[in-house]
Amino acid sequence: MQKHETVMDIVSTHKSSYRACLMVNCLLRGLTASTLTVLCLLVLAPGHARAEEPANPRHCNQASPEPVTFIELPGRPFSAIPTRDGCWVFVTLTPSGAGAQNGIAVVQRTGGKASLVRVVPTEGFPLGMVLTHDGKLAIVAGLDRVIFLDTDRLISGVGDAVLGYLQYEQAPRNIYVNVTPDDRFLFVSEEGIRTITVINLAKARASGFQRDSIVGKIPVGNSPVALTFSPDGRLLYTTSQRAPQDSGWPAECTPEGRDPAQSTPQFPQGAVMVVDVARARTDPAHAVVAMAPAGCNPVRLALSPKGDVAYVTARGDHALLALDTGKLMRDPQHALLGRVAVGTSPVGVVVADKGRKIFVTSSNRFAGGVDDRQFVAVIDAARVKAGAIVVLGTIPAGAFPRELRLTADQRTLLVTNFTSNTLELVDLARLPLAPPAKR
Repeated sequence: MQKHETVMDIVSTHKSSYRACLMVNCLLRGLTASTLTVLCLLVLAPGHARAEEPANPRHCNQASPEPVTFIELPGRPFSAIPTRDGCWVFVTLTPSGAGAQNGIAVVQRTGGKASLVRVVPTEGFPLGMVLTHDGKLAIVAGLDRVIFLDTDRLISGVGDAVLGYLQYEQAPRNIYVNVTPDDRFLFVSEEGIRTITVINLAKARASGFQRDSIVGKIPVGNSPVALTFSPDGRLLYTTSQRAPQDSGWPAECTPEGRDPAQSTPQFPQGAVMVVDVARARTDPAHAVVAMAPAGCNPVRLALSPKGDVAYVTARGDHALLALDTGKLMRDPQHALLGRVAVGTSPVGVVVADKGRKIFVTSSNRFAGGVDDRQFVAVIDAARVKAGAIVVLGTIPAGAFPRELRLTADQRTLLVTNFTSNTLELVDLARLPLAPPAKR
């Protein structure tokens, strides 16, 4: 017994790291492997029990009892990103009042249930997020910084998950991030200064996320948001809520939240801009190779599986636009394929069912409160050109449904309801479709 008591003393002393297990292994060669494993599981992050990691991804992706599930979160969720196996979902949270938390919520999926395990606090204001393709790094846009986190530590709760920050000298309002397929370059859309910053991610990781890893900035229009790579990774599509000042486009859009019938157009349409990724790595200032009109206040963009159609949420038009990506390069003024009225101030968009369906959130962000209940519209992609009869139905959502994301198996839709502080999970095999909303 004396030997076991010594072991427990070591574990207690070094709870915050794996060093206890290493010390135990060196000290007690006489213990069985099973006993050593149990002791290692006792190494916990302070204040949190270590979550048991499901061994079988099929168990993680098991259907829930209900087709739609809501999980209460201690803050306003912006982005929800699932791990490749579907066992975990990382959600960026921003404060929403007394007791709210700022950081990354870690949600575990197992046995048809999803539950909040912990919130990892961060500095900054966590918004858009992406995981590197190797699954090791979570990267978050944080308004005045970029936040880098270790995904293994997010899951285990052991050690400090925050690896570092790339701090800006000014506050550019970083809102979205995306990383090239080879994980070597990071793109950050900056709403406040009309630019997209290009970062050498390989250099940033090696240097401890220093500012000298910044390659440069891509000049775009007002309030850039979306960062969507073409399937081959050669092009990056981004949205700007207003075209660049030198575009010469006429004023066609009114301020959002006002009745267009009682307002005079003050701004030009927004734009979809096409970036040459190879050029952006060395000469970001000259990387934009095409630009096309995209309605009033375009914000998010998703591509068809082949990359031949770009679906854009035009928030100020209350519509989804479909654009021919080939014509974006050859004939941008005639790239529009169709326009669909979807709901009030649409934001999030995702393509599912092998390109046959498009999901779009009706956010109502300028009029809805905490008790507002909105929806996600389900659209038949094959009929987008028809316009009026394209909406198949709607899925119930909370207040200000903001971002959409699919799990890797394409079976579960994740919805972040920003104002009602919930993560919503929708089983796409059992879509609870209501009739299309009337406007």
